[in-house]
Amino acid sequence: MRYDAVIIGAGVTGSAVARELSRRQGRFLVVERAGDVCEGTSKANSAIVHAGFDAEPGSKKAEMNVLGNEKMTQLAQELDIPFKRVGAFVVCLNEEDMPKLQGLYDRGIANGVKGLSILTGEEARKREPNLSDKVCAALFARTSGIICPFELTLGMAESAAKNGVEFRFNTEVQQVEKAGSGWLLHTNRGDIEAAALINAAGVYADALHNQACDSQLHITPRKGEYCLLDKTAGAHVKSTIFQLPGKYGKGVLVSPTVHGNLLVGPTAVDIEDKEDTATTAAGLQDLQEKSGLAVDRVPLRQVITSFMGLRAHEDGDDFVLGETAEGFFDCAGIESPGLTSAPAIGAYIAGLVAEKLSLPVNPGFDPIRKGVPRLHEMSPQQRAERIKENPAYGNIICRCEEISEGEIVDAIHGILGARTLDGVKRRTRAGMGRCQSGFCSPRVMELLCRELGLTLDEVRKNGAQSQIVLERTR
Repeated sequence: MRYDAVIIGAGVTGSAVARELSRRQGRFLVVERAGDVCEGTSKANSAIVHAGFDAEPGSKKAEMNVLGNEKMTQLAQELDIPFKRVGAFVVCLNEEDMPKLQGLYDRGIANGVKGLSILTGEEARKREPNLSDKVCAALFARTSGIICPFELTLGMAESAAKNGVEFRFNTEVQQVEKAGSGWLLHTNRGDIEAAALINAAGVYADALHNQACDSQLHITPRKGEYCLLDKTAGAHVKSTIFQLPGKYGKGVLVSPTVHGNLLVGPTAVDIEDKEDTATTAAGLQDLQEKSGLAVDRVPLRQVITSFMGLRAHEDGDDFVLGETAEGFFDCAGIESPGLTSAPAIGAYIAGLVAEKLSLPVNPGFDPIRKGVPRLHEMSPQQRAERIKENPAYGNIICRCEEISEGEIVDAIHGILGARTLDGVKRRTRAGMGRCQSGFCSPRVMELLCRELGLTLDEVRKNGAQSQIVLERTR
């Protein structure tokens, strides 16, 4: 079967391209080596919508960051996902670093960022009382925000699927080669033909680029470790707090999340292994030490989990976007601010592909996607009505996050339905709370078995090798 365009990778960038391509008529396919959307870099990051003051003026990072930020409010409304513009502070801890702070402000103005201002330390502490006394000044970015990376990625992917894009999971692209006027993808599940290829393969984007293009890319996995704190710590700061790079090093951020937790991180260490997502004692200790430089009394005793993500750092330190070989389009080197930039990257790449292939507008495109109803966000009257309509919404499975059986079942049977414990977690937050699935995971496994016709030993945490029950006892 020949497709007009095949997108390699179902992370936030690939899903954004897929959604934008679905505005056009054609046969489109997303292939993903993992078993679900949002299994790689997109699931483990800072969840920040950056304002755009950090990237070098004139770079693709700067352009896409600012455009993506501007698109986020409308996109969140269309996809039914949480997004809050809470603002961000970049704090300066030494008077000698003030020129660097001014430089960030000037760079933001050059990039077209709105709502920037430089505050004194006293002015910053009036807004954020838990800032350290060492803070002598701060850059405040009003347009910065926080979002859920799972829900953003899933929302765009489900919107794309709703509008006709096909998704094929557990499908690893092993080689790409030019074939006549198009491309041939050799995968572990057979060959696929396409008129155009979009490379959104994250830390593996260089390998695919180097098969297709005369020029060569090199991507280094940049390891970032995080600590997530309980919701009881979520109000410690109201905005995202960054540290200005200075004599103490780059520092780490402290930020609220859209779901009420507190996030601390990341570290930044370049590694070679593109599969290494293990946290380290040294990395977590580094987070504890550096987080306290800018924010006093960070309640680290309330950490409920830690995690690590890999960022795709390209040697040129910029996004690699565009047609880099005939009919081959790169979305490579997508590190921070990739999450923020994804909506703009999606529109840009989809526009190039549509022009290349002369794809007509899809008159039936529907931008509205509705997520799984969130019981804990409903009023008492809405809850009663929902439970009356579907009694399963009255059966709470995850106590920490107040997630019901009805929400989990709806997530399993959604347009790109959950097939694993982590798939349910990302769609509903069942298992995201203080006990980290300690109470609800057996119940979620039972629901996966019941709804999908699985046995307990067939249920997986995420991928094919993440078996939970090794064998059944009779």
